[in-house]
Amino acid sequence: MKMRFKLITPFTLILLFAFTLCFAQVKQIAINRVDAMSNLPRPLQIIDWKQMALNFDRTVYDFKAKGEYWPMVWMDSTGKNFKQPALGMYTAVGDVRQGLQNNKGMFHEALANMGAVLGASLVGLDKSKQQGLNYVGMLKNYFNKDTGWDIMMNNTAPEVALLGGGYGRDWWYDVYPNVLFYAIYDKYPLEPDFEVMARRIAEQFYQADSVLNGNYHYSYFDYGKMKPMTNQICAQPDAAAGHAYVLYAAYKKFGDPRYLKGAVSAMKALESQGINPTYELLMPFGAYLAARMNAEQGTSFNLAKMLDWTFDGTAVCREGWGFLVGNWNGFDISGTVGSTVDHGGYAFLMNTFDAAWPLVPLVRYKPEYATAIGKWMLNAVNASRLFYPQYMPVSHQTIPELAAVTKGVIAYEGFAKASTFDTLYQSLKAPVAQGDGPKWVPGKNPEVSQFSVYGSAHAGIFGGIVKETDVKGILGLDLLATDFYAAKAYPSYLFYNPYRSAKTINFKLPKGLKGKRDVYDLLSQRFVARNLLAGAKVTIPALQSVVLVCVPAGLKMQIKNKQMWIDGVVVDYNYNKI
Repeated sequence: MKMRFKLITPFTLILLFAFTLCFAQVKQIAINRVDAMSNLPRPLQIIDWKQMALNFDRTVYDFKAKGEYWPMVWMDSTGKNFKQPALGMYTAVGDVRQGLQNNKGMFHEALANMGAVLGASLVGLDKSKQQGLNYVGMLKNYFNKDTGWDIMMNNTAPEVALLGGGYGRDWWYDVYPNVLFYAIYDKYPLEPDFEVMARRIAEQFYQADSVLNGNYHYSYFDYGKMKPMTNQICAQPDAAAGHAYVLYAAYKKFGDPRYLKGAVSAMKALESQGINPTYELLMPFGAYLAARMNAEQGTSFNLAKMLDWTFDGTAVCREGWGFLVGNWNGFDISGTVGSTVDHGGYAFLMNTFDAAWPLVPLVRYKPEYATAIGKWMLNAVNASRLFYPQYMPVSHQTIPELAAVTKGVIAYEGFAKASTFDTLYQSLKAPVAQGDGPKWVPGKNPEVSQFSVYGSAHAGIFGGIVKETDVKGILGLDLLATDFYAAKAYPSYLFYNPYRSAKTINFKLPKGLKGKRDVYDLLSQRFVARNLLAGAKVTIPALQSVVLVCVPAGLKMQIKNKQMWIDGVVVDYNYNKI
């Protein structure tokens, strides 16, 4: 049987059959935790995440903003690490530790500042040239050369370390700023001093991995003394995922085989754990690397195990940390990330945003997880609006009367099944939108510190990945948006159909492409349209996905080592068409 496709102006009709004998379908692998989520979450409301990120940037980076607790930014002139001013950004609204008048203006966190730069960059803003300022260059002050650690850290100096943020004592806080930095470096490869810093960070992480020699069972690592450390904070073996991510990125950037060796070593250390080592938000990067390195380097890391660790909520040290599942009083909250056990479940905005960064591009390298990741993302993207006061019903918020202070761009830090404050807000029904800010400085931090600037700063991760289609509930996920240091690739998009019947979407080619395009589906492993200039109508079977790759039209396909290449670019990393 031969299938024919008739071009229909301006779109092409593509019939994708769920079950056909003539075309192999890449068998989908389930993620148990995702199976428990709604196929179509309700109530369904997908907000414009790109616009949210753009609004955040425009509103928060306003030094002349009016209103109580505003502006949210200031200039730190202490010149730590580099003799230049640096941007200060509040962690939470009204945080009494912060601002120009407190602690010499020195206390601000890389998680907020770097997250805001990355998020803005992912939605198309150039943060190196904005308002006459170079916000990208200002991030150098987090590179702690004055302490001899020579890595990016969450604060600029130890003078403010004990105020909060885990500086030099809580491993993920020391590792994650370097993961953020490498992503930003990929967006701004010509930024002065970034190459020197990136190489130095890679050297530090490579040496640290050599010292650790497969044992990451520590609270943190002293990168100055090159010594693993233990304190009252439980061990964080998933720091190995952060080490591996940075080292693999460095290998792809600089080509030094030692960095690949270090990445493999760190991944082996992660994989060797006997129990779920998830602590905060690094495990999804381990899963991503397992998929990517298996595809690119021929390794055989246990991706399924790392995905289970990521999703399941079976973490031991950080008890129950994972992905939440449930419907609380009519609200599907599945897909959000945080504690699955704290007060019945406590989800956090930043963790949810940032999980999308590694897990969505994972599908390029292991399309067997397309439907699982697509379904999870639909749930997460839908539920995440509930962190924002304008989208959460007033009866489910701790401080709805103060919501105007957020100017529509700052969300609550999280939401829980029940208030996590011992005596406050106990009458509220789930989900309860709240934040931990008042607990950070008891009796001093105001109620409005429940509104999280640092979490909201990461909205651009969703904004850069997620687009709605013309069918409500079917999202277009850009698989390249956060696939940093990837080899040259053609535009690739995941579409998951959450309905129990086939649905047809208008698939539009991305703007800026030159010439006609052929469209290849990674899941059916065949070309589904040829010679397109604008787009196509794509029919997606019920509860299934397509992964569409837009390749230049008319070029010859080559098969090498079970990979399908076109014009020197890998299109399919596991081409098994019969």
